[in-house]
Amino acid sequence: MTLFAPERLVPAGESWSAMRRDFRWPQPARYNIAEQACERWARAQPERLAMTYLRPDGQLRDYTYIQLSRASSRLANAFAARGVKRGDRVAVLLPQTPETVLTHLAAYKLGAIAVPLFTLFGEDGLQYRLANSGAKVVVTDGQNLPKVLAIQDQLPDLEFIYSIDERNAGSFGFWQELGKAADACEVAATTLNDPAFISYTSGTTGPPKGALHGHRVLMGHLPGVETHHDGLPQAGDRLWTPADWAWMGGLTNVMLPALALGVPLVAHRMAKFDPDHAFWVMEQLAIRNVFLPPTALKLMRQTKGAPANLRSVGSGGEALGADLLDWGRERLGTTINEFYGQTECNLVLGNMASVDAPRPGSTGRAVPGHEVAILDSAGNVLPAGEEGEIAVRRPDPVMFLEYWKNPAKTAEKFIGDWMLTGDVARMDEEGFVYFASRTDDVITSSGYRIGPSEIEDCLTGDPDVTMAGVIGVPDPVRTEAVRAYVVLRDGALAEGKAAELIKRVRSRISPHVAPRDVMFVADLPMTATGKIMRRELREKAHRDG
Repeated sequence: MTLFAPERLVPAGESWSAMRRDFRWPQPARYNIAEQACERWARAQPERLAMTYLRPDGQLRDYTYIQLSRASSRLANAFAARGVKRGDRVAVLLPQTPETVLTHLAAYKLGAIAVPLFTLFGEDGLQYRLANSGAKVVVTDGQNLPKVLAIQDQLPDLEFIYSIDERNAGSFGFWQELGKAADACEVAATTLNDPAFISYTSGTTGPPKGALHGHRVLMGHLPGVETHHDGLPQAGDRLWTPADWAWMGGLTNVMLPALALGVPLVAHRMAKFDPDHAFWVMEQLAIRNVFLPPTALKLMRQTKGAPANLRSVGSGGEALGADLLDWGRERLGTTINEFYGQTECNLVLGNMASVDAPRPGSTGRAVPGHEVAILDSAGNVLPAGEEGEIAVRRPDPVMFLEYWKNPAKTAEKFIGDWMLTGDVARMDEEGFVYFASRTDDVITSSGYRIGPSEIEDCLTGDPDVTMAGVIGVPDPVRTEAVRAYVVLRDGALAEGKAAELIKRVRSRISPHVAPRDVMFVADLPMTATGKIMRRELREKAHRDG
């Protein structure tokens, strides 16, 4: 089932246009992420270093490809013995640990569908995603196990819970289960378009949507990863990100591509981003390649660290300014390559400083293998310089298959052969794209795209709250901060309520979506059909400062 040699997909070229011109997508009859990211390496170079795990206690543990292959096969067999089969959903509620990699590989070997989940999600955030996906299995740790057990009776499809720490009542011991199973298994004969994982993305209306990706998504990411890391892989490369592997940025920009390209992956559990610690990790582990979200870069700029080994830095999720690019060249010793994508269709625009210097304010050009255009509201391609919506032409291997159990929202995402991103931008004569704004109400904060609807629902679940409207307001570090406008019921006291509501969102959904501030108002601007006019709230926020 080997698809391609470990060399790059993107052909070497003197110019971006030449690389695009000479690029061709492979078209294999069979394709499986576990085969591409692990098994072919385990056969060809079994003792090759696959991953280094920096444990919370500071100890280092190396894993070879053969070790990952055998352990993930044991897990796949353990899952299969309990009835997990092709198409079943396997939820992964873990930080950056070896068990995260093993669970993904085991699911893909079975043809099951992984559901990566952020460990900061509270019970409400987890309950919706686990119920909507119909997860049959959850693999988690001792810290997050109580949240799953608390909602287990609301999850009729959930049959088994595995804990990677000590076995507790209501869960199976992860490593104990592996110890009972054989260390070899057949890899499911999946195709490019067979489902591999569901990544949940926040929307502006309704609950989060599950973007279902096929096994092809790994292949689809490689051109973007190879280019924004200036020709990955090269001798001595080693890849790390502080971004959680539950998100596309961690999973498909770093974890899976590193393994597929034979670049040693660094795993490190980072409960909260610490810029000084990030510099320390890069220095101590001789990191050569790193994905750092813009917010992380801004925080690092405030410290005095300076890694000595970096060869490439990729960043995406928010626009980088000229000052940050200049700082990167001076402090990091390399040019930060900005890229663009979203959960549904990631890494479609990017930069490669070794071929052409990034343009300040631009998120780059269409990556080899992807076709990107700026469309008007009727779906027509606009000429250079005109502002419209960024769109990506299908078919494209990096593009999602559909929204899980939501054909209506899937249809809304497309106009003809173009997938709409919801981002407004312009493209210059040379193909560089300059982001302007969102077409919807999604909030971009610290690299996360946050939908207001889930937060509003959580706030209105408080008995003192009758209505809530959530928007993003400018923030110098996070790009946007979450602000909530709240209408209280008659007789409810505002004193101390803001902190209580912020705590409610932090605990029930996740700290990363919690409002930074809560403003109490007498009423909210509404349409005739009863929808909150968030645009007017943003205008109010601008007036009020």
